[in-house]
Amino acid sequence: MYFCRRNNFMVVVSFLILLSFEAYLWLMQTPLLPQTIQSTDLCKDIVCLEPRKCSPKYVSIHSSPRGKIDKLPRFEIKNRVPKDSFSAEFTLCLPVMFGNYSNVLQFIQSMEMYKILGAQKVLVYMYNCSQLIEKVLEFYVAEGTMDIIPWPIFSYVNLSSFWYSSKDWDYGKATVLNDCIYRNMYRSKYVVLNDIDEIILPIKHLSWKTMISDLEDRNPETGIFLFENHLFPQHIFSSTDTLNISSWKMVPGTNILQHIYREPIKLKFSNQRKMIVNPRAVVQTSVHTILKGYSKTLVVPKEIAILYHCRQYVEKEVPGKYLIRDTTIWRYNVSLINNVNNILEKQFPRKSSKFRWNKF
Repeated sequence: MYFCRRNNFMVVVSFLILLSFEAYLWLMQTPLLPQTIQSTDLCKDIVCLEPRKCSPKYVSIHSSPRGKIDKLPRFEIKNRVPKDSFSAEFTLCLPVMFGNYSNVLQFIQSMEMYKILGAQKVLVYMYNCSQLIEKVLEFYVAEGTMDIIPWPIFSYVNLSSFWYSSKDWDYGKATVLNDCIYRNMYRSKYVVLNDIDEIILPIKHLSWKTMISDLEDRNPETGIFLFENHLFPQHIFSSTDTLNISSWKMVPGTNILQHIYREPIKLKFSNQRKMIVNPRAVVQTSVHTILKGYSKTLVVPKEIAILYHCRQYVEKEVPGKYLIRDTTIWRYNVSLINNVNNILEKQFPRKSSKFRWNKF
């Protein structure tokens, strides 16, 4: 639950929908006007006006306008008092980690790339992961780079009761992205929204800070920046073996430095862009675009930056002769290799030649 100071004071609520119902939001002892919810989504974001002369600290949700509020669960309304300064310039929101995620090498590489590009904080919404990834997460939490938000969604939702699967629903990705934006509304100057196998990669600049500063100068009143998705398939490798680091070969996962061939843009298909936003310019987001906002939106040209997306094929494979060689990621190879080596040495020191990575 988050308080929003824009547009006549609003309370933004995200919660799970188990059935279509008429919901009442209770502030202190006052039931607000009902919000009728009829949706095929399991999660819903509700925006409602706060009554005048009412500054509640908690809100409750109930299907009836009558009853005793002391019997209802209470949720704290956050962001009631905005902070005077930001604790981070760029905060990265990673949606739900699930499927016992175990791509250790690519995860560490992505984290180090985020830090090189300018992220001071990374938020991970956690459903589950492998034990090796859990060890890496503990390192980044201790370092102060990462916060982990528990997301035990299936403790509350049984998808067998609905017509779609967890893959269709994506574990409530849109809901956690909205939560992350409001969670960092007054903590971070900018919020970056992408998946763990994606990196918003500048082409003309070397960091997110210089890139966004330049884009804002050229595009006044713009606070929402969309970046075009470019797929770098994992089964196509660079012809050079220079960046196939020998010490990384025993680490489970993908070495992104070996994947420098991208697909051409498919004009007949919608491009699933990801974003850097000024969170105070956003009211509500979906996974690939802002649904409601207060600023202009810019689709950033691919000559300025791209969304580097390194994963396996999901759709029909594109023949290799049509792939485009793109070595932009190599501009960061010296810093990235040094950083990754340091992390691996700290977390998984090889005490003997018998050292082996075990997949859990």
